[in-house]
Amino acid sequence: MQNDKLAILVGGGPAPGINSVIGAATIRACLSGVEVLGIQDGYRWLMEGDTSHVMPLSIADTSRIHFRGGSMLGISRANPTKSAELLSRCLESLDRLGVGMLVSIGGDDTCFSASSLAKASKGRLRVVHVPKTIDNDLDLPQDVYTFGFQTARHIGVEIVKNLMVDAKTTSRWYFVVAMGRKAGHLALGIGKAAGATLSLIPEEFEPHPVRLDTIVDTLVGAIVKRLSQGRPDGVCVLAEGLVEVVKTSDIEGLEGVERDAHGHLRIAEVDFGNIVKAAVQRRLAEMKIRSTIVSKNIGYEVRCADPIPFDMEYTRDLGYCAARYVIEGGGDALVSMQRGRFVPVPFSQIMDPVTGRMRVRMVDVHSDRYKIARSYMLRLKRGDFEDTVELARLAQAANMSQTDFRARFEYLAEPESRMPSLMPMRAATPNE
Repeated sequence: MQNDKLAILVGGGPAPGINSVIGAATIRACLSGVEVLGIQDGYRWLMEGDTSHVMPLSIADTSRIHFRGGSMLGISRANPTKSAELLSRCLESLDRLGVGMLVSIGGDDTCFSASSLAKASKGRLRVVHVPKTIDNDLDLPQDVYTFGFQTARHIGVEIVKNLMVDAKTTSRWYFVVAMGRKAGHLALGIGKAAGATLSLIPEEFEPHPVRLDTIVDTLVGAIVKRLSQGRPDGVCVLAEGLVEVVKTSDIEGLEGVERDAHGHLRIAEVDFGNIVKAAVQRRLAEMKIRSTIVSKNIGYEVRCADPIPFDMEYTRDLGYCAARYVIEGGGDALVSMQRGRFVPVPFSQIMDPVTGRMRVRMVDVHSDRYKIARSYMLRLKRGDFEDTVELARLAQAANMSQTDFRARFEYLAEPESRMPSLMPMRAATPNE
């Protein structure tokens, strides 16, 4: 059998824009006279040697699917890199289907699987990967987003905007947990755009692991500061990846939480929002402060949303480039658009030479983008402890003496005092 077909599969978790990539890649391939197969449920069936979960894709099938969220091919976290046997079975399955080109759509784990499959094929299979994750954490330049992130942020901002109105109306706090297995891009992006009271991301807490008490004190300090200004309400956006950096013994039952096929903690099984909420409420009760707090997880509400125009256009570009590149003989690369141009990034350039895994892009807490976000957050800062009037106001709101308040919370201001200032502004030169 001649291996001249192009297959498309999707791994990992959902992200807005998947169907748009599938549609654009299919149309581009069909216009080139290449037969396209859609592989259902990621690597799940290929790993079992089952080639029946496949559908032929045509222009008629896919020309209007870019408007909708989800994945018409389904999705899974099945991991073919767990053994050489599974990789070999995947290659044999694709070979029986006559597939010589593969467009893989997914995040860092699926990217690693694509890289491993290409390497194991020894040239028989050309593989390109389209970076998909609302976590925005693939190792691309800082200003290059992974598709789905902008839509997820957009939907998240709409939710948080409504919660901010509800919080003010009902005099309560909301702790909103946003997805982000390791990095805090989505939580920070939602919180900054919406103007949430504060956002907490794993990157700001160094070194790891951090004590849960530090996160709790940060939130309690914000609530007290808000009260000192006459406001009993607020919204905090928490990155779910905080679970990964908190001292394991501080969260009851964390050691027993199941891990997925790629070895990652199933964060969705850790009710982090309610754990933090309960700890904060206990601390406030000790201070004789009454506050209503509601924990709200907005992970699943954003990842299968219909893509906004930004992601629809972006993903159609990515799908087109992926199909064209692999059809014209390219492979072993991640597909990216940088400054309006297609840039293939070889798998070898985004691999960590130490771990052998794909590098994860974290939030740069030394960037101006982060520092601006931080400057608008309501937190205890160095100036609060240096201004005697402000310190007195905070201590009174906390029902504590100034000495006790300083002893309890001043350590939170230390990281803030060490944060470098914004880069000096300057006018652009005529050549810029």
